[in-house]
Amino acid sequence: MTRPISQRAHRVPASAIRKLYPLARAAEARGTTVLYLNIGQPDVWSPATAGEAMRGYDQPLIAYTQSQGTAEYVETLRAYYASYGAALDAAHINVTTGASEGLLFAMLTALDPGDEIIIPEPFYTNYASIGVMAGVRVVPITTRFEDGYHLPPAAELAAAITPRTKALLLCNPSNPTGVVYRKDEIDAVIDLCKAHDLWLFMDEVYREFVFPDAPDTYRTLLTRDDLRDRLVVFDSTSKRFSMCGARVGCVVSRHDELMAAILRLASARLSPPRLGQLVARAAHADPEAYLAASVEEYLRRRDVVYAALTATPGVRVSRPEGAFYTMVRLPVDSAERFAKWLLTDFAADGETVMVAPGPGFYATEGLGHDEVRIAYVLDVDRLRRAMDHLAAALDAYPGATR
Repeated sequence: MTRPISQRAHRVPASAIRKLYPLARAAEARGTTVLYLNIGQPDVWSPATAGEAMRGYDQPLIAYTQSQGTAEYVETLRAYYASYGAALDAAHINVTTGASEGLLFAMLTALDPGDEIIIPEPFYTNYASIGVMAGVRVVPITTRFEDGYHLPPAAELAAAITPRTKALLLCNPSNPTGVVYRKDEIDAVIDLCKAHDLWLFMDEVYREFVFPDAPDTYRTLLTRDDLRDRLVVFDSTSKRFSMCGARVGCVVSRHDELMAAILRLASARLSPPRLGQLVARAAHADPEAYLAASVEEYLRRRDVVYAALTATPGVRVSRPEGAFYTMVRLPVDSAERFAKWLLTDFAADGETVMVAPGPGFYATEGLGHDEVRIAYVLDVDRLRRAMDHLAAALDAYPGATR
């Protein structure tokens, strides 16, 4: 008899973003080109300064760094946040292996096993996995396509609070919906956290990716002195500088006891990546021009995808206001089956499309069955082909419902 694994391991959900990769690899082995719209891996080039820093590394040893991160990179981050008006001490920042490690550290230090965290759904699928790792229960608050995935009234959020609720998490701009929360929405969440003495976790990874037609929003809450004892921010170079493989993020808070506890956890995992911090620091050398060009490019891509989807019969999509994702309702019997079918049974001009099935972005059972997340991370020409292929696939799919 096979020795059993832990119940925790059984509860970790399969990644909605990555679980179909075996089918994609099989399609490629058959000679089909897969256009990957399932994952937020942009094809926008990383800053040239990052590559130059990597090529210029001439030390004979790639050693550990301090568990908090190199002093040089922490100072770079302090200057970056200062450019937004947020004055931070070095101790308020801990460099992490991506933003996800920062969220795990925060859950482990701010919440106890069995505590609850409220998260609007659909949400980034890894929030659920990290919650299981930390023994924390994710309590979803469903946002609606009809409302552009904006937050429901504060009373609905308040109704989800129980004696075990310890935190509320927002991602702004949002992965996976592309919604940008208005200041009044965020202010209502802040008031709720204050009234019920909750931690406020903010995933600000897509801070710069706010489109011109988005509502007025906070680029960071780190400027709010009234939140210093409850705010925890997660950040990353992965999307800002198109450096997903560098695996460098950070967790930021002015709650001294929390950050001291996070440093103890960081010490247990030894250090964040030295070379990742090296290239991340170099990427900050001249961020304004790079980021402005990136936002302009993602806006072009957004417009191409949105126009194509709204012109496709039976497809419903809300115009993304930021980041580089959108949730799309399709006229299909099952988004899971459709996403698999695209990889196993469909090709047009030697190409097919990979999307992320919607159910994995919800904690509420049964939701997302007709939705997929699309990441518009390919150049405009390939995106146009992908949208054409998607429309053709909906015409050919045996489980189409239109």
